[in-house]
Amino acid sequence: MFRRRLLKRTAVFLAGSLAFPYVSQIYPPLELDWMLVFFGLAFFLALTLAVILDRRARKRQELEVLKRIYAGFIPLPWILAATLFLNGKLDSQKNVIYHSTTVDSRYNMRGIVRGTRRLFVHSWREGQKIERLAVDFDDYDRFRSGDSVVVGVEPGALGIPWYYGVYRR
Repeated sequence: MFRRRLLKRTAVFLAGSLAFPYVSQIYPPLELDWMLVFFGLAFFLALTLAVILDRRARKRQELEVLKRIYAGFIPLPWILAATLFLNGKLDSQKNVIYHSTTVDSRYNMRGIVRGTRRLFVHSWREGQKIERLAVDFDDYDRFRSGDSVVVGVEPGALGIPWYYGVYRR
């Protein structure tokens, strides 16, 4: 009985884990890479906890505390995905701030479904050397190292800055 419920809850967690990276590309935050690292750590921690729960259930050991901790991880990817989506969706297009910068380099990691494409540009923010902008295939092919660009950034309705677009200067 418990193992069947654990399997269903893990399926909900995994579905949210697939939704989060997809939603994060719709309104990409400036700190997307750090968010993906945090989410990856939480993902593997939750899956490790699920395996431990399964093993303890087979041995008929105490589960109550671990069950409650695991239950806290289940909605996490859905909450993070909804936060990023609402942050961009509720933001007004009147708030776009444009920053002039230069493309430093590009990065393309091929993937099974979409892959990851980043433009590395000189940062306009205090304390940052570069900004890693997640771009689509068209933007990735349009720009080369040394190109002068303008990056449109929105403050985000929930306070998470995300970039609106990259344009030629």
